[in-house]
Amino acid sequence: MIGRLNHVAIVVPDLAAAVARYRDLLGATVHSPRDLPEHGVTVVFVDLPNSKLELMTPLGAASPIAKFLADHPNGSMHHVCFEVADLTQAARTLVEGGARVLGDGTPRTGAHGLPVLFLHPRDFDGTLIELEEVKPELQPA
Repeated sequence: MIGRLNHVAIVVPDLAAAVARYRDLLGATVHSPRDLPEHGVTVVFVDLPNSKLELMTPLGAASPIAKFLADHPNGSMHHVCFEVADLTQAARTLVEGGARVLGDGTPRTGAHGLPVLFLHPRDFDGTLIELEEVKPELQPA
């Protein structure tokens, strides 16, 4: 069901400092920050040869990751994102198998402009999983 690893998301306390570390120390290609008010975060994607990193920081005090950052003041991994070809079918299969989809189960538009769902971390060994629908014809070879 799951396809390639799309990205690993890391919550950071200082986005500019994190960008500088990945760009200047590690030599990565780092994109510009993007505010995602519907998710309450500002994100920056870091290109890797085989995937991406998503650096995230709260966009305001009401951000859903503000508490996460308060609990992890130095930052920490937040979630992993896997690609799926059919998000509706993937969600149906997961729920039938006993997994919990967070929220009301309705896909939301993610940072890449594609439909996403999150799966409860208690069902996946303590790891928050994001599923992103990427049609096979759009997946890189």
